[in-house]
Amino acid sequence: MRFVRRYLIPRLVQYVLVTWLGITVVFVIPRLLPSDPIESMVATLQAQGAYRDPAAVKQMVDTLRDMYGLEAGLLEQYLSFWKRLLSGDFGPSYFSFPTPVIELIGRSFPWTIGLLLTTTVLSWIIGNVTGGLSGYFTGNGMLKIFDGIVMFVRPIPYYVLGLTLVILFAYLLPLFPFGGGYTIGAQIAFTWDFIKDVLRHAFLPALSLSLLGIAVNHQTMRLIIQGVKEEDYIRYAKIAAVKEQTIFSRYAMRNALLPQITGLTLSLGQIFGGALITEIVFSYPGLGFLLYRAVVNSDYNLIMGITTISIVAITTLILIVDLLYPLFDPRIRFR
Repeated sequence: MRFVRRYLIPRLVQYVLVTWLGITVVFVIPRLLPSDPIESMVATLQAQGAYRDPAAVKQMVDTLRDMYGLEAGLLEQYLSFWKRLLSGDFGPSYFSFPTPVIELIGRSFPWTIGLLLTTTVLSWIIGNVTGGLSGYFTGNGMLKIFDGIVMFVRPIPYYVLGLTLVILFAYLLPLFPFGGGYTIGAQIAFTWDFIKDVLRHAFLPALSLSLLGIAVNHQTMRLIIQGVKEEDYIRYAKIAAVKEQTIFSRYAMRNALLPQITGLTLSLGQIFGGALITEIVFSYPGLGFLLYRAVVNSDYNLIMGITTISIVAITTLILIVDLLYPLFDPRIRFR
């Protein structure tokens, strides 16, 4: 009961408040933008070359505003948004009307989850193992070479690395396609040929995310393990003639992993927002590319749908990690 009263309930209240505040900010910010979704839609139609009578255009604007509920005040829109949100409905997309937002997210979600979940977990494991070894066994020649490669890769921006991979492996050496999720015109089916095609298209975006993810985790872990290495309990273990491999795996790495577990949690939560730059560079049909189209077209419902799912995912994962932290660190206890 003491755990529930003094820790669990305050954490749950904090979770609800942070989630509500984040979603509210996401609702307000798009409405402060200078662009108007209906005006953008009308401008797109007019840019196609067809002449429309100004009176007819005004009538169309009024009809669209009434249909999307934009004629109502901000508070009324906000209450309507929460009513729909609690029933799992984000409304229709403005630019893909009448397709529901949740359906568009459902189409893009598998592409993003497959790409980002794989690269995030792999880069976290590889980067932490190599960073831990590099920070603890500082005299190893191979690890020093790996450190040099990481220092070269780490400062490169995502889009520069992505474009470099496209030029090298899609243009100069045409081993992989320039972009997309699969070959245009291919029949989507659970067959080996289609799976190979999807993996071939995902290779370059996955490589760009993995390289930078490994570099970030490697450098962070290397710095953490160097600090842990100077702790008294590590020195005592050495004086007690405990094997270096045992000190590294049982004491140094276990303590150094705690902040990295938090970082992994945040990274997993951000998966639901997509990899914006990577998906744009490779024209990958994930949530990041969908969010980019929503922002460009001022599609309020679609922006709010993607960001709301991302906020809920991040805050929920942080809550779970908070509750599970004592399992990773025996020094932490609920008091």
